[in-house]
Amino acid sequence: MFKKLSSLFRDLLMGRAAADQEAARKVVKSGRPSSSGGAGSRVDGKQVPAPLSGGDEKRKRKRRKRSGRKNPENEPVDVPPLNKVGIPAMPEELREVAVVEGKTRFLDLALPRSVQCGLQDLKFEYCTPIQSVALPALLAGRDVCGKAQTGTGKTAAFLLAIFKYLLDNPLSERKNGSCRALVLAPTRELAIQIHKDAELLGKYTGLHNVVVFGGMEHRKQEGELNRPVDILIGTPGRIIDFSRSGTLDLSRAEVLVIDEADRMLDMGFIPDVRRIVAQLPGRGKRQTMLFSATLDETILRLAANFLSEPEMLESEPESMVGDNIDQTFYTVSGDEKLALIIYLLTHLDYERVMIFGNRKCDNLDLQRDLARYGVRSALLSGDIAQEKRLKILEAFRSGREKVLIATDVAARGIHVDNVSLVINYDLPDRPEDYVHRIGRTGRAGKRGTSLSLLDEYGSYALPAIEEMLGREFHSIFPEDEMVTLPEPVSDPSVSVDRRHVSRNRRNRRG
Repeated sequence: MFKKLSSLFRDLLMGRAAADQEAARKVVKSGRPSSSGGAGSRVDGKQVPAPLSGGDEKRKRKRRKRSGRKNPENEPVDVPPLNKVGIPAMPEELREVAVVEGKTRFLDLALPRSVQCGLQDLKFEYCTPIQSVALPALLAGRDVCGKAQTGTGKTAAFLLAIFKYLLDNPLSERKNGSCRALVLAPTRELAIQIHKDAELLGKYTGLHNVVVFGGMEHRKQEGELNRPVDILIGTPGRIIDFSRSGTLDLSRAEVLVIDEADRMLDMGFIPDVRRIVAQLPGRGKRQTMLFSATLDETILRLAANFLSEPEMLESEPESMVGDNIDQTFYTVSGDEKLALIIYLLTHLDYERVMIFGNRKCDNLDLQRDLARYGVRSALLSGDIAQEKRLKILEAFRSGREKVLIATDVAARGIHVDNVSLVINYDLPDRPEDYVHRIGRTGRAGKRGTSLSLLDEYGSYALPAIEEMLGREFHSIFPEDEMVTLPEPVSDPSVSVDRRHVSRNRRNRRG
């Protein structure tokens, strides 16, 4: 058997050699390489390599990836310019803004013209309270520790300060993978939103802004760091990943922003933040800004460690919830909550509504029950894949989905404009979460509405909320028609995530 296989192998080799010799003779006669030249052919006495097959090319790419060689031919790489190509032309003149007593115009601030044009494109004319108190110190380069709720304009405040510093202090030599300003955010959604705001406000600046976060697009984000970065926005975990791999160099950062420090603390990210700060230039050699919805003792200790002689600023300390948000509480039994929420969603006029529940399993049931009565809704839970999560949020932002159901954990970092109504299907266990929830409506000076359902359990959470806000709320009893279920409908256009519903049923059986 072995002799037979050896003979067969020898015959194959001899046949291949004969074919190569015949191809070589054809090349010499024609002066052109043969398409069947195997490992190569000779033309005019010179060896011509054969083109790689598809499989050979794939193997070559895999070897290149394992070796880490990004330019195997050692040819010069075209490094993109620091500033973006195709920066839109700025308007010839800035629009005049009327002087209003008690308000600070952005035109009154010493901001570069490219930044002023971006502000006017977004119809931003006057500073919010936190911007009025923070921007003078930030533009002067001082460290700031600010207390500000979500939706008060703090993001624009620190972005404007970063823009001015970078544009006033350009650098000619930069290292790939280095950043001049680092913004840390506790959630992917908040990081993405900050990046969007930076792109809109800085559309005329030509600055290169990058956002990095966990869960997806690791290679794409790594590619964005293969050049100098002006403003890097990211979550602590992904920032640490890139710094450990050597892709990101934090030793040259000149500005640090820690946004929503209280959320960082709640989510256990402070040790990661400390590791990141340890890689930056020391206090006094960088400008540091820290913003938090609360400034308790733990946050103040962090500020003392990270900031150098900071200015302590507070936005609207007299009110944690804006007067432009109408708060209403309905007293209902647990069995009446579904009927009331269906009545509210089918009778009230709203642009977008967010419904908050305390437990994922209850939210899954609510989405299923709403679908039975013809109310379409989207659902956010902690176990949804990041790519799908972003699609749901984009559908909500664009208005394709009008109703979004979420828990506090799943909704962390969500920043969506024009949410006109927030419904607390369950009151949260922590009063701080109540403030975060209803703070998603009534943004940018618009009016908003918060409706809360007080059942047997929710009534126990109300006193803590009243104590925190310093006011007493009076709940009302809904009319009978508001707590009467309508007839179920069969609407094929209403979609429910059946996979989550079936999983919920399995969990209950277990």
